[in-house]
Amino acid sequence: GQLDGVIPVDGNGLPLGPCIIWMDRRAEAEVADIDAGLIRDRCGVILDAGHPAAKIRWLKKRMVARRFHVPVSYIVSRLTGAHVIDHCTASTTMLYGLASGGYEAALLAAFGIGMDELPLPRPADAPSGELTKTGAELTGLPAGIPVAVGTGDDFSSGVGAGLSEPGQLLNVLGTAEVVATLSAQPLIDRDHLVETHAFIGDNFFIENPGWLSGGAITWFCNAFNIADVQSFDRLAASVPPGCDGVTFIPALSGAMAPQWIASARASFTGMTAAHGTGHLARAVLEGTAFAMKDVLDRVVAMGVPIKALRIAGGGAKSRLWTQIRADLTGLPVETPLHVDTSALGAAVLGGVASGRLPALPAGAAPLSRHLKLTPPDAGHSSAYAAAYETYRHCFALLHMRHQDPTRRSQPRRASKRHSA
Repeated sequence: GQLDGVIPVDGNGLPLGPCIIWMDRRAEAEVADIDAGLIRDRCGVILDAGHPAAKIRWLKKRMVARRFHVPVSYIVSRLTGAHVIDHCTASTTMLYGLASGGYEAALLAAFGIGMDELPLPRPADAPSGELTKTGAELTGLPAGIPVAVGTGDDFSSGVGAGLSEPGQLLNVLGTAEVVATLSAQPLIDRDHLVETHAFIGDNFFIENPGWLSGGAITWFCNAFNIADVQSFDRLAASVPPGCDGVTFIPALSGAMAPQWIASARASFTGMTAAHGTGHLARAVLEGTAFAMKDVLDRVVAMGVPIKALRIAGGGAKSRLWTQIRADLTGLPVETPLHVDTSALGAAVLGGVASGRLPALPAGAAPLSRHLKLTPPDAGHSSAYAAAYETYRHCFALLHMRHQDPTRRSQPRRASKRHSA
């Protein structure tokens, strides 16, 4: 299910209006009086109008609803009649305490939301119930099929990529890119670059929810009349690492790295008459990779050692993009056999919930058996080190007026639903 959406329903579980989706920022005023420190320390997330609690608060001022669902819990409720949400997705709401493992009274009171107005947290790989007659009519499937509680796409991608223990950095290259890792402890980022969520099993999921990445390639192809992503790759490959000084700031939908800044805008810098379209194309690949390195460096500074980079999503099909990330980080890149890992993760959760697969992480272990390895090319490390330093310098100069990392106006998160 898509994260950070809200669907108000009546007493029969039917929607009272359309879903307010992840990118909708109408609830900015609903976070203005909320203590950002409380949300950070209790929830592990950044106070943001995109998270469900803000949207629920906005809706409650305008309608009477029996319950408020997120997309995945809404679908489960229609299929089974059960009002449940997995712990991972619940931990994105700003109502869930990482330490307590459930909704907390102080958080509910801050937003004016009742416990009975929310689906109840349960494990993602637990059965929520069986497909009812209504669920069977909606799907065309036989009644009685077990239905998993399920989870949000970021977390499902981790399951499907075989992310099972700390030490791996998951990089999902879709329209946006998610950068995440696991930690045995609920670490909190005081620099407000990454959020910490509950995860399936004993670990916690530390992530930056992403910037427009594959979407930046789509934008570039449309703007410069490039036929397809294969042509884009060939164009970018014609230019050396470092793009001969051209730098791209990947903020087409606001910046999510190295800072969350809603008003940040993308830019190309360092251009001369000697540069061509190929330089700009490769700069897009490198600039988005630089943002990934921002997150990598942050989680390492928080005490999470990273030994390998695992890349999934449509962008993982690009050998050039994969090699750039290996060379930039100096880490080996692991690419799963099947890169659409969110769908695989959902299948694994269904398998565990139905009893056909062992409990996680063992149920997802086979997904880590067939990984393509891309080693870093040490010959490119100095060029990328210099280019990354330029990227950081350019970002600081362009956005130096934004000094407060706790500012509440955050960028619209790019969609992770489509592959690059």
